[in-house]
Amino acid sequence: MGWMMFLFHIAAGSVRVIAGLFFVFHLVSGVKPGKASVAAALGAAAVIQVLLSVLSLPDFYRVGLEALLYAACIGRIQKKDVRMSLFVGIFYEIAVLFWQFLFAAWLGVLFRSPEFLESNAGKGQIAVWLCHGLLAVFLLFSRKWRNMSVNERFRYSSGVVAASFVAVITLSEQKALAIEEDTLDMWTLLAVVLMMSVLVYRISRQYETEKELARLKSEQAELLERDYTALNHAYGVNAKLFHDFHNHIGVLQQFLSHGNLDGAVQYLDELQEPVREMTDTVWTGDETIDYLINSKAVQAKSDGICLKIQVEFPRHINIRSADLCAIVGNFLDNAMEAARQVPEEERREIRLTIRRINQMLVIKTENTFVGRLLKKEGSLQTTKEANGLHGWGLKSAQTAAEKYFGCVQTSFEGGTFRAVATLSYEGAPRPAEP
Repeated sequence: MGWMMFLFHIAAGSVRVIAGLFFVFHLVSGVKPGKASVAAALGAAAVIQVLLSVLSLPDFYRVGLEALLYAACIGRIQKKDVRMSLFVGIFYEIAVLFWQFLFAAWLGVLFRSPEFLESNAGKGQIAVWLCHGLLAVFLLFSRKWRNMSVNERFRYSSGVVAASFVAVITLSEQKALAIEEDTLDMWTLLAVVLMMSVLVYRISRQYETEKELARLKSEQAELLERDYTALNHAYGVNAKLFHDFHNHIGVLQQFLSHGNLDGAVQYLDELQEPVREMTDTVWTGDETIDYLINSKAVQAKSDGICLKIQVEFPRHINIRSADLCAIVGNFLDNAMEAARQVPEEERREIRLTIRRINQMLVIKTENTFVGRLLKKEGSLQTTKEANGLHGWGLKSAQTAAEKYFGCVQTSFEGGTFRAVATLSYEGAPRPAEP
């Protein structure tokens, strides 16, 4: 019987740890744990249970060890906030203990038997597995939980904790099962603490979101300033041409008065050279985005990068030029930065594709890439220095895409990095005829 209980505890611990791992990963990093994390957690859960059984330690030690296990997994593999992981892990373990107690107590009230409160007894295992059965159901629907918004998660978590508070308060009023008053007071206090922990988590997530938005706005301002500088340079070139216009007219007059047409044509070509490459090609009909693409093409050429462009752009749509520039500009900036790192100049290549599919606009860049991209827990980890702006450009593009019910996706395969943005658009009214 002792060995059977030991195996039951290991099985329950495995379910609890896997569910806890998914729960902590979803709340802290927004992704599901990988196979390596699950395997490591299962092994560690078995070791923890053996230690608890051999040393006869109370559940308090199990709560702490399993919470440390969650924090270690997410800190070692996901490189996320270890303190928040530890915070969520501790209160998850307390909540599991709490609900296990509630199941045992109410089963004891229903059947008028205190044996349900003994987890090492046969009846006590019924309460244990009812609680862990709910955790198994959570695992089955973990994808739905992951897709919930922060507000939805807060509502569900608050509802569960409030229900547990009502359950323990109601338990203190029943007379069918004798439960020590100190025990009820302890669980009532823990129910209040759990409610406070949910509130603290919500405030913390809101603060992190606001901080990230502030950083995103700062990065967007820097990107706009950079593009403004480039545009201002182009205008400066035109202003210089205008300022020297009378001198140029005089030179052209001399060429023409002497019948030197070839000299006049050559002189005009030299005047147009600084801005020709940035204004010759019309890709979309939108002057802002056309200038951006042409200026990036000039920059790519100077860096020895082969930029191939294919554009099929719908006219009169509701997508703002600023949002298109945020997506295309950031995609091309990231692509050129990566292509410059390719040592062989003949392998430096970028492909920009803009096309429409029904009412969807697809913007895609593909570029050659050397170096390391680590794919851990379903996300790409760059090898760039953390103090740069890398990553915020893609977040800026994602923010712009979300305005049109779209998204940004990235992938890496066979030495090629790919970034794709999809946007839903509507036809905008045609401008009135003058």
